[in-house]
Amino acid sequence: MPRIVKSADDRRNEILDGAQALFFERGYERTTVNDVIARVGISKGGFYHHFTAKEDLLEGITARLAQDAVARVRDILDDPGLSALERLNGFMARSRSMKLADAPKFRAAFDVVFRPENLLLYHRINAASVAVMRPVLTRIIAQGKAEGAFTVPDPEAAAEILLHLNASTHDAVARTIEAMGTAGEDAAIDALDQRFQFQGIVMDRILGLPDGSLTIVEPGFTRAVMTAR
Repeated sequence: MPRIVKSADDRRNEILDGAQALFFERGYERTTVNDVIARVGISKGGFYHHFTAKEDLLEGITARLAQDAVARVRDILDDPGLSALERLNGFMARSRSMKLADAPKFRAAFDVVFRPENLLLYHRINAASVAVMRPVLTRIIAQGKAEGAFTVPDPEAAAEILLHLNASTHDAVARTIEAMGTAGEDAAIDALDQRFQFQGIVMDRILGLPDGSLTIVEPGFTRAVMTAR
């Protein structure tokens, strides 16, 4: 039987599939590169041809999940009947729904990524997500500028600033994770929720919108994600 030769992209995705399955089954910390190699059935040389370390796998999975998230909101992004504000709020509402549906997986990932010793990994993962989301958000903001709804001089710069606001919540999320299971859990979740609400107001003002135009979180969203197991 002839040997099947896979393309580099197919092999890379196969490795990411195996790693993602193992991370969700065992957790990131308890999964080794050798585990991934065994799951996929490749040589060490084959693995290291595509990835240099386990951290690269998490970064690659993040980028791929972001691309999948964009694909799952494609109907909102391409609907010709939506204004930019409707499109942006619809995009964020669908993203919240997807996060709630996968909340246990997100919560398990938070426990790893938001540890102090993993700060560099967090920024690498955030950069991978921003690279996927920047053109999507730029397109929406450019539409809003053309409509006269958003008052921004540079849609791409505005998109990048808005995306990096998410990274600014790193310490607040880390504090909340640390407080989980303690007497301060409720107060920490409430504080994080308020932080997200304030972030929404900041986004409104960057885009030149009235306060409350954008909905970043809804009642109960922050608690549902942070307490998911």
